[in-house]
Amino acid sequence: MKIDRNTVAVVTGAASGIGRALAIRLAAEGAQLAISDVNQNGLEETAQLALKQATNPDVKISTHVVDVSDRERMQAFVQEVLAEHGRAHLVINNAGVGLGGTTEELAIEDYEWLLGINLWGVIYGTKLFLPILRQQPRGHIVNISSVFGIIAPPGHSAYATSKFAVRGFTESLRHELKGSSITITSVHPGGIRTNIARNARVGAGVDPSVVEREIQFFDQVAKTLPETAADVIVRGVLNDKEKVLIGSDAWLIDKIQRLMPIRYWNVLEKMLEKMAQ
Repeated sequence: MKIDRNTVAVVTGAASGIGRALAIRLAAEGAQLAISDVNQNGLEETAQLALKQATNPDVKISTHVVDVSDRERMQAFVQEVLAEHGRAHLVINNAGVGLGGTTEELAIEDYEWLLGINLWGVIYGTKLFLPILRQQPRGHIVNISSVFGIIAPPGHSAYATSKFAVRGFTESLRHELKGSSITITSVHPGGIRTNIARNARVGAGVDPSVVEREIQFFDQVAKTLPETAADVIVRGVLNDKEKVLIGSDAWLIDKIQRLMPIRYWNVLEKMLEKMAQ
């Protein structure tokens, strides 16, 4: 898909991390932007940063405070984008949260909260913008899954559930859209240097000290910068890639899982233990 000054790109979760980096990168490509998040201050900061990098002197960047788990708010968001920009060509469903704890430690409410954002946010963003994309000569949807949509480590059942679901939803839709003017990409980042782990919710029955150790380990192994992730995603869009892996760790994990689809954790656990030493 071509990205230029006529392209209207929608990015959720744009107040920080990969979403912010994507907004800045897309502005550098010349795109018009409709960016959303629940964090209004962070969203406005992103808009200013994107404006500085914009190569289009007539760029329009609209900001929208949106909880992607709220269907009515997402419906209103679509109408706001149409009112501000008149159309949409590229939709990136990026908003996501983390949640630490085993299945037995987590409350049902913990699962409902995370799935509302990580899964339903993607479904709403896809379903509600799809009719708009249908009206354009070309359209593209990017759904952010994770390496945890490829493997499912212990202690991350809620997050892995959401990211496997995003992957399955995206792959099914890709087959449904075959031969259409719309391309869809599933993105699987490895360890990205963002605050998602530090900002993760602690489950109802989870020992906070265990979560803190996981955060420290995440900070140690998360090597890829959000800007690098954004560049890889944008290049994937430009080349109409259906699956995008981000980071050498994601490529390695994907390879091990394909070689050992059932017993991959035996290998990965030993690798992680060595990294933690």
